[in-house]
This record gives sequence, structure tokens and C-alpha cells, in this order.
Amino acid sequence: MKYRCIIIDDNIIECDSLALKLKQIASLEIYATLSSGLEAVNILRDNKIDIVFSDIDMPGLSGIELLKSTKNHPVFIFISSHPEYAAESFNLNVIDYIVKPVKLERLIHAANKAIEYIQLKRLQNNQAGPKASSPDTGNNLIKTIDAQAYFFIKDASGYTRLDMGDVLYIESMGDFSKIHTTSQKTHLVLVSLKNLEKQLPASFFIRVHKQYMVNLLYIKNITVGEILLKDNNIIPISTAYKQALLDTVVHKKTLTRFGE
Repeated sequence: MKYRCIIIDDNIIECDSLALKLKQIASLEIYATLSSGLEAVNILRDNKIDIVFSDIDMPGLSGIELLKSTKNHPVFIFISSHPEYAAESFNLNVIDYIVKPVKLERLIHAANKAIEYIQLKRLQNNQAGPKASSPDTGNNLIKTIDAQAYFFIKDASGYTRLDMGDVLYIESMGDFSKIHTTSQKTHLVLVSLKNLEKQLPASFFIRVHKQYMVNLLYIKNITVGEILLKDNNIIPISTAYKQALLDTVVHKKTLTRFGE
């Protein structure tokens, strides 16, 4: 199945370069390459577009302004030279944010993430019926039996049990979340990361970024902007969440010279 996408960038060279990379991803179909957000308004209004790859800082209508102005918008992936826009973008539930220059492997990761989101959204609409229109109402939330041992998630096959110790980290996908496990299997759930944070026990899981929660059992090293997990996955950590992690967990578990 092909997923229809558009590219928006006022820099013609970068726009063409991005198009060449996206053409190497077999699951994508490039519907149009545009030089401004204003050009995209009519395209998005009159056509079914699955994914938008957009620059942010553009004259006339920025990528963020385009996203805010579009009703029932497709999945947005922002590609920008300005990392400072990332926080605002994730608050708008963009599926990914790529900082230029764009590498093909990073683009493939973002495209796959977008496709997984689209597939899950369609599964929700097709199978769950009217009650699934708001995944955060409680109908599809995690069913916790014993908060210190395991929990259940609802998926297409019914209810699947996950042990706390099998979960490495959890990644936000807007209204949904992706649970990454030690077996390298992932589970998509119809629950936002915000609601997972409320339900999962703080003795195991802690929020470290707008996009991520990690299992404390698997933290190997904490640096200025990253967390290294025991399986060598690297998870970004933001300044605000890092301080909370240090205050509530790390400092309490750190051995000191005088044992205070």
C-alpha cells in the first residue's frame, strides 16, 4: 500500500533533495512538492494526503501555522534547521521532528513511525466503533491487575499481558503510544503518553521527555541530554524532566562519601 505525501520547503534545492530521498522509500507516493505553506492549503483541502513533510520557517505561512489552520490534518513531520521549534511542534502532536541536514536512515525512521500511526488510527476507526473516537476517555486504557508486576493492554487480538520488567521504554505517537520491550517487539496502544504516565507505577516508569518514558530498571547512564539504556538504546532527556529524575530517583540512590 502506498501512502500519499507532500513536501513543503521554500528552499528549492533542499526540497528536491528531500524528494529524491523519499522516492527511495517504497511505501510512499509523492503527490506534490511545494514551496510554501500557502500552496499547501488548497492541496490539503481538496485531496487525501496521508503525510506532510514540511519545513517550519517559511514566508507567508509557516509550517506550524499551516498545521494549526488545517482541520482533520494528515500526519505532519517537520524538517527544520531550527531545533528550538521542536518543543512547540511536539505540543501540536507532530509525529516526528527532523533537524537538517536530513539523513536517509532518519527519514525512513520518521516515515515508518508515521505509517504505524496511520495504521493504528485506521484500526481504531474500523474495529473499535463509536467508543474509540476518544482513546483517552477510559474505554481503552491500560487494565492494571497488579501494578507491581504486570499490566494488560488492549489490542486487535484482545488483551495482552506485559510484565513490567519486559518494558524498556515507551514512545509517544500523539494520541497513541508505542511500547518497546526487551524482546524487541513493539506494541501500539490507543492511550496517550500523558495517560500512561498517570497509570503506570512511578516505581518502574518515569517521564524523561515529551516523547518518552523509560523503565528505571534499564537506565545504564545519564548524560547532559541523553539516557543510555542497558540494551544500548539512546533516549533523549529534556532539562526539566532530567532534574525531576535526579531529584526523585538518582540522588536518593547515589552512594556518597559519608553515607549521608
